Amino acid sequence: MSTDLRAPAPVRVLRPVPGAADPAVVDGPAVDGPAAVDGPAVDGPAADVARFSDRGARIAAVAIALVWHTAVGLPAVLGAWSELAAPAVVAAGWLTAGLVGGYAAHRLLHGALPPALPLATVLLAVDAADFAAAGERQLFAAANWAWTGLAWFLVVVLWGRPIRWMILLLVGHALIALATLVGDGATAPADLTRFTMYVYGTSSLPVAVFTGAAVIATLARDRAGTAAATLAVRAEQDAAERAWADRRSRLALVGGAAEQVLAELADGRADPADPFVQRRCVLAATRLRRLIAEADDVPDPLLHELRAAADLAERNGLPIELIAVGTPPPLPVEVRRRLADPLAAALADATGWARLTVVAGPDEVAVSLVAPDVTGPRAAGPGATSGPSIGTAGDDEQVEHLHERDGEIRWTQTRWRRP
Repeated sequence: MSTDLRAPAPVRVLRPVPGAADPAVVDGPAVDGPAAVDGPAVDGPAADVARFSDRGARIAAVAIALVWHTAVGLPAVLGAWSELAAPAVVAAGWLTAGLVGGYAAHRLLHGALPPALPLATVLLAVDAADFAAAGERQLFAAANWAWTGLAWFLVVVLWGRPIRWMILLLVGHALIALATLVGDGATAPADLTRFTMYVYGTSSLPVAVFTGAAVIATLARDRAGTAAATLAVRAEQDAAERAWADRRSRLALVGGAAEQVLAELADGRADPADPFVQRRCVLAATRLRRLIAEADDVPDPLLHELRAAADLAERNGLPIELIAVGTPPPLPVEVRRRLADPLAAALADATGWARLTVVAGPDEVAVSLVAPDVTGPRAAGPGATSGPSIGTAGDDEQVEHLHERDGEIRWTQTRWRRP
């Protein structure tokens, strides 16, 4: 009759208090629950999808800018070195732009935005110096790397900022180029037409990438948000259907618990003075009380259901002591029913006194009732009681039921072990 569980636990001695919703702790140390630990803020799946999409676009933009700068700009500068007006200035500008772009790329690839205003200012200064140092002969040549490379660095530097920032800086880039043309006297219609084509050709693709990345991330976030909302609605529907089915099942159990004995009393087939009929009424009332308590939202459902049965027994004049050792783990409803129902039936038969004990650990729960043995209509063990079926647990949720009596003491125990 002893119960040995692996995890030591504090002892709570509880006695039913008529009309109370939960047991009162009258002896033993308090039981503290686990402390709440605050985790990192979560933006939700929609934000995660948008972040993932944005990271892919960042990698693409960084790769284009750095590869273009090294694979196109550097060979052109070295190949036209002798034809540049100030090759050292052009090279220094190329190196400075590479450093600025590398710093901005490092920030982007590590989930942070680069400081846009100071870096963009440095790039425009390098742009002006490069146009001035390239010379008239290399103004529209690849050696003037700022024509094609600067816009991609602006994409990296301005990532995550409004598109108007990009447009404004590209306008500044075009004005620098136009001022250089005017300063070199290249104002012929052919030169201005060439200038217009260069501005359009070198700006349209970076603007498209800059805008497209933001649009794709927004669309991905919206689609993920819609999908998450749809799944949430479906989950709520499933939960509502399960709750409805559970209410119907509970209604059938509650009605069946007393229907037979009430029908017999109404038809005159049962005598209210018969001790066996009285026992059936007490058992039906105990089962009803436990089934009603089963639906309550409480921290410890099993103890709450057992206390409901003990409270009814005490109302009928039975001195009873409820002792709890440990805290039961979360258990399915069917397991709680199989644990509590035989004890509720035995409690309905008890006379004189009773002691109900719950011993719980993380992987095992044992509930036992000790009461004086009786003879007559109340002598039937829990296995012989009549009434509706209260449900069975699955094969993976084993509940053992033991019942012993020696003429002086009656002992009933149910035990659940985690598979």
